Amino acid sequence: MATWFLDKCRNMSSRCSTRFMASLVSQLFFFLAVSCAYLPSESAVLLPSHRLLASSAHKEMDSENGSQCSKRITEASQIRPALPLLDADFLNDTKVLEIAKGAKEFNVPIIRANRKLVASVNGGLHNHSPLIFNPEWSTEQSQGKASRFNHPSPSGIQRPNNEEDIAFMSVLELGELIKNKQITSEELTGIFLKRLRRYNPVLESVVTNTEDLAYQQAKAADKLLSQGVYLGPLHGIPYGLKDIISVPHYKTTWGSKTFKNQVLNIDAWVYKRLKSAGAVLVAKLVSGSLAYDDIWFGGRTRNPWNIEEFSTGSSAGPAACTSAGMVPFAIGSETAGSITYPAARCGVTALRPTFGSVGRTGVMSISESLDKLGPFCRYAADCAIILDAIRGKDPDDSSSRDIPFGDPFSVDITKLTVGYLDDADMEVVHVLESKGVKAVPFKLKYTVDSVQGILNFTMDVDMLAHFDEWQRSGRDDDYEAQDQWPLELRRARVVSAVDYMQAQRARGKLIQEVKENFNVDAFIGNATDWERVCMGNLVGLPVTVIPTGFKNISNSPPTGTRRRTTVNTGIYAPPNHDHIALALAMAYQSATDHHKKRPPIDDLGPNDKIPNPSAVPIPPRSLHL
Repeated sequence: MATWFLDKCRNMSSRCSTRFMASLVSQLFFFLAVSCAYLPSESAVLLPSHRLLASSAHKEMDSENGSQCSKRITEASQIRPALPLLDADFLNDTKVLEIAKGAKEFNVPIIRANRKLVASVNGGLHNHSPLIFNPEWSTEQSQGKASRFNHPSPSGIQRPNNEEDIAFMSVLELGELIKNKQITSEELTGIFLKRLRRYNPVLESVVTNTEDLAYQQAKAADKLLSQGVYLGPLHGIPYGLKDIISVPHYKTTWGSKTFKNQVLNIDAWVYKRLKSAGAVLVAKLVSGSLAYDDIWFGGRTRNPWNIEEFSTGSSAGPAACTSAGMVPFAIGSETAGSITYPAARCGVTALRPTFGSVGRTGVMSISESLDKLGPFCRYAADCAIILDAIRGKDPDDSSSRDIPFGDPFSVDITKLTVGYLDDADMEVVHVLESKGVKAVPFKLKYTVDSVQGILNFTMDVDMLAHFDEWQRSGRDDDYEAQDQWPLELRRARVVSAVDYMQAQRARGKLIQEVKENFNVDAFIGNATDWERVCMGNLVGLPVTVIPTGFKNISNSPPTGTRRRTTVNTGIYAPPNHDHIALALAMAYQSATDHHKKRPPIDDLGPNDKIPNPSAVPIPPRSLHL
């Protein structure tokens, strides 16, 4: 044994940290200063001869060699505690040191070079990934340019006597008033600017009133109409944009105190589409800070139906302003629930369209394979009109497509089979059945059990790529809510590229299973179930959120209140079949009037006081597994 031991010690040069030696360090560290000896595991007693052998070995070992060995052991011990964070603690010390060497010499220089090239500016507005998500289910890609929808023209529309009634008219009705010159765009714009100023102090839903631009665009719309040029149903109609959508010469704050003075002189694609349709931008509306929930640098946006509550979701401003009649419609965005949640809370109709329907140039990016833009309205028919105006291929957004949707105004719903989930609003089911729809019980089955985790991995890693500089510079310390993006993006820093790709492979499996089991034309179910929100966004499903009623608030004042909790449901369709979801929503609303109700913003009831701070807790979004 002495000969074997001495030979081993003499041959320890740069190879002292081989797999064999690394496995023995812990047994003999207290014997040798350089931690490179061997002691059989069955030896419970140290004999004097063993001590002599160890001493002899130590003397004969080259001091420089021993120092190098000790340094490498120390390095491995410093790296090893981080491996469980990557679920990679199966690696032995030799491999750990190989990783460290390769990372320092190869990975880090590339990482820094790439970051310098594309990540010095936050927001993901430029240098998009060439890896494109396409939710198309058909084996053959959709061909040809989509034709415009053949929307109806309401007949017999007369201008109401008071501005309150005008504010709650549908987009199509307002369009008729303008087309028939019962009201000018300039006058209509003034009505909505007045409402924006009146209710914003209560709702905290507006970032910037674009008054000068609005009157300029309204006058241009009126001039065109006087010359016999009519651009369509959005001609002269006021609207608002979520403040992650850039408009030249106006602040685009992303809802964050870090960027509250930011001006991006970029014409967002969706803004250009609406401008070409003759619509009039009256306001940049609240986005939760960096498009996360309803907290922003100016406060927290409230729900017009119950102003003790907050609106939830980052498209807080578009939902609240549409609900309160401060705009006829607004454009919001969704990555994971930011259209569905605030629409449901604020009692409006909204469409989360098929992924890729609407171009995103000039829009702050969270995740390039999840971000979608969609309309908030009070009527499903209005959502169809807005989708028709903003859809199409954006040349600077490679994920966008010119999807040949069917015409929602021409769908024969009596030929549709619609499933309803266990949590579906059965009133919706019964109304649609009365209109000839075949309704059947339905369960959307899939075996992937990590849907919510896949969503979080995808969203958080992509977001960190777009806000890498923000985190590295420490500006996340100034974020409005530390339990939101700062926490999630720190966690995302230790998601490996391998595990991110495994999540995408699991996402692919989910998409395939949903496709195979989606054996109805559409289905009805809860619009805010978190598992379903994650699944729908990962797969790219469109959903129309519709109000279906109201119920009393909890802890109602004893003297009574007109505040209400909104009841809603979602109508889901396969990708590229938004027209089906919209047609069913329009059919339901043709027989009901929940979507026409007005929130009691300034008519709460006798002695109904709103506590400040609010007594209603709104839990933050959390990671669900």
